[in-house]
Amino acid sequence: MGIDPGIGRVGWGVINDKNLKQSLIETGCLETEAKLPEEKRLQLIHVFISELIRKFKPNVVAVESIFFAANAKTALSVGQARGVILLSIVDENVPLISYTPLQVKLSISGYGKADKNQVQQMVKALLKLPQIPTPDDAADALAIALTHAFNYKVNNKLP
Repeated sequence: MGIDPGIGRVGWGVINDKNLKQSLIETGCLETEAKLPEEKRLQLIHVFISELIRKFKPNVVAVESIFFAANAKTALSVGQARGVILLSIVDENVPLISYTPLQVKLSISGYGKADKNQVQQMVKALLKLPQIPTPDDAADALAIALTHAFNYKVNNKLP
């Protein structure tokens, strides 16, 4: 399972990784309303991620780490959401791993400065999908899941 953290939108994607082939199981995006108090949005994220893990029973959950250069307020909110997501994963006793945006771009497209569309096109191709998953957060989550599938094989010298 891959998760693209956010406070307004949390992308998620579940893939099957067997015999050197990856396939889509399901993907989507949780959206929280901006008018809700921040603590309520965080609670919704916690409950949702916990339910996803119970439903799909992933072997591992890969979460994108956060990189922000400009907006401190956004970075704080996304950081809080990511913390809630990590806690949800740990509470469900599932191994987790984090990947930077650079690691995801390199793993999926082979180029660390790939743009969002290039990564999404590769997700579509790698999973043999008829179209790019929407919204972007769902496609990003699948890219994170694929990154782990590829890196796990390399790091564990699996075929």
